[in-house]
Amino acid sequence: MIKDLNIEPLRLLFDKYGLDISKIISITTGARYSAVMLKNGNIGVCANFGNRIEDNPGKYSKLDLKNISHRIFLTAYFNALLNYTNDYKKGGDIFDIIDFRKYKDIVMIGLFKPIVRKFEEDKISLSVFDYLKNDSVLVSGSKKSDYLKKSDAVILSSTTIFNDTFEEIIKSLKEQCDIFMLGPSSIMNRKIFDYWDIKIIFGTVFEKNDERILDIIKNGGGTKYFQPYGRKVYLENVSDV
Repeated sequence: MIKDLNIEPLRLLFDKYGLDISKIISITTGARYSAVMLKNGNIGVCANFGNRIEDNPGKYSKLDLKNISHRIFLTAYFNALLNYTNDYKKGGDIFDIIDFRKYKDIVMIGLFKPIVRKFEEDKISLSVFDYLKNDSVLVSGSKKSDYLKKSDAVILSSTTIFNDTFEEIIKSLKEQCDIFMLGPSSIMNRKIFDYWDIKIIFGTVFEKNDERILDIIKNGGGTKYFQPYGRKVYLENVSDV
């Protein structure tokens, strides 16, 4: 359950783990994603959404959490710093892990087309919102608040943490609503479970020092290009297990 919604997730993580620029060996940025590689080989990624990211770590020595580029960088940094610290006994796609048939009103924030197709194939109703994309499957953004209020399950893009819409969304939910965080931008850390009824965080871990990931990102590639080189993993809220 909520502990303190006045402290947003990036601030919560920053207060706990800080930022050590000396750990970073490189920042790679492209049209769709940015990546941080640490000196130990860990790689973390974060979507760009068209924002310009500096590739000089020193530019972030004075971090500004009101600056979207700084938030993207910090998300990729925490992705690299924290995602390798968990013992992932199992992996897999969200649709294979969660039985969505038990829910009545499912909302997806952020369009994940491969998952939408699986819902359609299994004839499970799903309402999808994404203000950055145009697609026939999307519901008008003006209806988002009403849909969230009645939802009993939400598939929430982890990009909502860096683009600062996370709090607005979870404040719109009723208490009995299961939240599933999703995407390669996911920060796999149990501090995220301090917020509301987040059940599972789904994300990606890459092989250390895998330059292929950085090359794909530098050349403008997105999730479908680098995801095959990563391992899909998930972190469960142990208080719900």
